[in-house]
Amino acid sequence: MPDFSTRSYEKELLDRTDIPFDDIKRNMQELEVINARLGGHAITISGVKEILQETRGPLSICEIGCGGGDNLKAINDWCDKRKIAVKLTGIDINSECTGYARENCQALKSVHFITSDYLLVDFMNGKPDIIFSSLFCHHLNDQQFIAMLRWSKRNSGYGFFINDLHRHPLAWYSIKLLSSLFSKSYLVKHDAPLSVKRGFKRKELTALLHQAGIHHYTIKWKWAFRWLIVIKN
Repeated sequence: MPDFSTRSYEKELLDRTDIPFDDIKRNMQELEVINARLGGHAITISGVKEILQETRGPLSICEIGCGGGDNLKAINDWCDKRKIAVKLTGIDINSECTGYARENCQALKSVHFITSDYLLVDFMNGKPDIIFSSLFCHHLNDQQFIAMLRWSKRNSGYGFFINDLHRHPLAWYSIKLLSSLFSKSYLVKHDAPLSVKRGFKRKELTALLHQAGIHHYTIKWKWAFRWLIVIKN
């Protein structure tokens, strides 16, 4: 049985730079299904709603580590149903991910993608109202996480939120079984269980937020084994 007492810092396959595009595309497609069926998109929408409260737009929302862009699609659909004008930006350092994201979101007029390390992005036309990440932070070590928190605080107008994994044995065994039974992606089969081992306990998130100088926040546990961390400016 793996040790869940501390975070793993083993690199995921998706963090490599030599993965073929077709393999990344299959991975992004399966992650979109996982997000839709296991509540990942619903948690992202909850983060948007918690920051917005009564605000109804127009809005600008930016996702760092956007992957295949499926979270931005979910936000666009939510805003569209409520007639909220929104401008969406996705940032990812991996050109294969942003390439697939553009294909995946080509029907949306409200979204554009930037291939870059998010730390190097300069918002020339003003800060986004909301910055968020989903299943991004577990890829970071502690110092990178603290830098991300400070950057997101500094660059968001209304605030930012994080949707990421709770490190728990049941989460690990569940995703290992589900991915072995249903996934056709070797990336998902390898990275999904490892992602859980790289996830967080509540006390670890609290410590990282405090080290970043952030003391006003909420941390909520969400199904299935996710954390929603919301910081309002």
